[in-house]
Amino acid sequence: MAKSKKKVETVFLVCEESGDYNYVLRRKTGGEKLKLMKYCPRLRKHTMHAEKKK
Repeated sequence: MAKSKKKVETVFLVCEESGDYNYVLRRKTGGEKLKLMKYCPRLRKHTMHAEKKK
């Protein structure tokens, strides 16, 4: 039996203050958009990052 391929999409986490693409995630399709507090190296502090597809 062959394994079924699961749908996985690549999404980016974009800093809402600086607009930089700082993180790349691979996750299953569907669901709601992520909003996480992550570290922004340009601003050198934790800021809100939102999911964006490219």
